[in-house]
Amino acid sequence: MTRFNCRPLIAAALIGTAGFLSSGPAFAQEKVLSVGMAASDLGTLDPHRGAATQEKIVLAWMYNGLTRFKPGSVDLNDIEPDLATKWEISEDKKVWTFTLRDDVKFHGDYGMMTAEDVVFSIKRAADPATSSFSSDFANIADVEAVDDKTVRFTLKEPSATLHYTLVGFQGGFIVSKKAVEKHGDNFRVNPAGTGPFGFTSYQASQSVTLSANRDYFRGAPKIDKIVYRYIRSDASRDLAYESGELDLIYGRQDQKWAERMKAREDTVLDVMEPAYQGTAYLNMSHKPLDDIRVRQAIAHAIDVDQVVNFKGRLVSEAPVTIFPKATLGADPEAKLPAYDPEKAKELLKEAGFGDGLRLKMVQSQNITSLGPAQIVQAQLKKVGIEIDMDVVEHATYHQQIRQNLSDIVVYGAARFPVADNYFKEFYHSRSAVGQPTAVTNFSHCKAADAEIDAASKEVDPARQQELWKTAQTKIIDEVCAVPLFEQKLVWARRNTLDYGYDLVGSLSYGPLITEQTTLNK
Repeated sequence: MTRFNCRPLIAAALIGTAGFLSSGPAFAQEKVLSVGMAASDLGTLDPHRGAATQEKIVLAWMYNGLTRFKPGSVDLNDIEPDLATKWEISEDKKVWTFTLRDDVKFHGDYGMMTAEDVVFSIKRAADPATSSFSSDFANIADVEAVDDKTVRFTLKEPSATLHYTLVGFQGGFIVSKKAVEKHGDNFRVNPAGTGPFGFTSYQASQSVTLSANRDYFRGAPKIDKIVYRYIRSDASRDLAYESGELDLIYGRQDQKWAERMKAREDTVLDVMEPAYQGTAYLNMSHKPLDDIRVRQAIAHAIDVDQVVNFKGRLVSEAPVTIFPKATLGADPEAKLPAYDPEKAKELLKEAGFGDGLRLKMVQSQNITSLGPAQIVQAQLKKVGIEIDMDVVEHATYHQQIRQNLSDIVVYGAARFPVADNYFKEFYHSRSAVGQPTAVTNFSHCKAADAEIDAASKEVDPARQQELWKTAQTKIIDEVCAVPLFEQKLVWARRNTLDYGYDLVGSLSYGPLITEQTTLNK
């Protein structure tokens, strides 16, 4: 058996009989953290449905998984036990057995967490009818409660990385079975997790309020309350911060904004992982993009440095491969096509397009990708490629690119930082748009299907890395896509807010507010 063990943390002593929603002794000044988020309203507080950025941020303050990243990290080497204390793996890596903590209480009146809640949560997360993340659990054949504090997973295929899937993120969050059964569909606004903060109230199109979980197993939080405000307008959010209404603000991924915030004496700028990568996917199912010479010409015509300079070097950087370089499996020595406009013109002439050609691009009006797309449009024009760009509302953009209507799709994405996730979604033929199993393979790439499939089943890390490296080489050689930029997440906070850890990254796209976080104001 392979064993992973961690001694449970000892919860801090509670003051008097303060319960979950208590704000502490009456004489103490209440510590209220005000957060400004770029969103119009709440979608859901059901973690198995919360896929939007604004949801992921707040859900991470309310729920736990069996495992977690150490606060401030998105390094897979920093995954540790959370609701579990240890796990054992069978020799064939198909049976994983987790031992649970015995001091975990759900928010509200839903009692202590047991193996029954864990089994219920995982089965719910694996069910497409109740989860947006069911595909993440496709390799789980069965999950069962051995006893109140032991859960056993049986897998279809061997895996050395099940603990990645069970981390506190999206489908990995554990919910109260009693709460879900009581509220049904209304669980979205009646959530019950185990995290340091729990739900108190919701005001439509205004805010969600959370209160400290005084029974939190890692200790009572030092902040009493979080008011998570929905302020979609960048200008209004900035004004609220400058007037002192907000302590923490979701930032613009914009160089000038970042520079302005960094220059403020009362503010700390957080530029953090995971980066999302903007990429131009070349639709090989459309002529003349089925000709590799045309795709190579496009790749050589694009000056990535110009795109990154437009985004700003404080908040973005040049890509090194077909997904973010902080991803497990990313090849730092990948050979992306070099900027060479004369070579681009030669390739177009060789392909029979010496007099130029015209392509169509459906593009979102979202400024995050519109700016880079317009730069690409201008660069391609210099070598004789005219782009007819149809700029549409963001929801329409998503609809049309999935209908295979665009020759080039400029799309930004960040995923759980393992190469397998990017390969399967963006570069495997099963995920090509138009297929029954479509995800986001806009290029219809199939160059590395064999390596992607083999790597997903490989339990030897070294062999898996080699397969991923080969897959990247094949996809780059086939010019399925042209990586444009990596852009990191940007937040700003008062210097009176101390997270209690060093923030390098957060899988929830926002800073974790934990029992160690302090606010001195």
